[in-house]
Amino acid sequence: MAKIIRSQRAGTSSVRSAPKKKAAKAAKPPAKRAAKQPTTKKAAKPKPWTAAEVYEAFDRFRKANPEPKGELEHLNPYTLLVAVVLSAQATDAGVNKATRALFAIADTPQKMLELGEDKVRDYIKTIGLYRNKAKNVIALSEKLIAEFGSEVPRTRAEIESLPGAGRKTANVVLNMAFGEHTMAVDTHVFRVGNRTGLAPGKTPLEVELGLEKVIPTEFMLHAHHWLILHGRYTCLARGPRCEVCLINDLCRWPEKTV
Repeated sequence: MAKIIRSQRAGTSSVRSAPKKKAAKAAKPPAKRAAKQPTTKKAAKPKPWTAAEVYEAFDRFRKANPEPKGELEHLNPYTLLVAVVLSAQATDAGVNKATRALFAIADTPQKMLELGEDKVRDYIKTIGLYRNKAKNVIALSEKLIAEFGSEVPRTRAEIESLPGAGRKTANVVLNMAFGEHTMAVDTHVFRVGNRTGLAPGKTPLEVELGLEKVIPTEFMLHAHHWLILHGRYTCLARGPRCEVCLINDLCRWPEKTV
């Protein structure tokens, strides 16, 4: 209660407030709860293609293009082998432009050796990595003469033993030159296999084995050509043309435009 103090001089009274108690320390606001991080749901894994869907896809490819052809120009198994070796990190069109004149004068291993590395290099200098490729062409020609009677061998292991030739090269040669049911996986086939969900894989070999497992035997002779052409002209790396895709309704790609 306030005390009343009378002033003797003025005869007035004044009120003095009792000393205020110290204000209690303000209570700390409750700690804010950490905001919940939005949970990102993993995209659902697409269902594998059924056998009926795979058959339908390749049946459509066959009807649209019954006899697909590889776009690398060649005269015989040897020139096909050379063309495929030269096509690494190069376009088929670029290789064809360089090899037309080369194959006109050197269509056998012996003729290529007689031409010599320097002249081979001159013919193919418009192709990427042409110096190393010219060296490989001469080296593989020498090996064909020395170990295979100037003939292109007919097994994957033997073709892979040649300078500049790998598994893809062997598969292309075995398929195109000798009619083997092989699956050559280039950048186009790798993209189509993964994007469509037909044969997803982290490596070309995984995609190759996946495709061989699901594609019916009756389609295997031309299967890699159909897939290459599909990737080159329809299922493009950038701006895929889903609106004209033959297998759009079967494709598992979640980003397809139609």
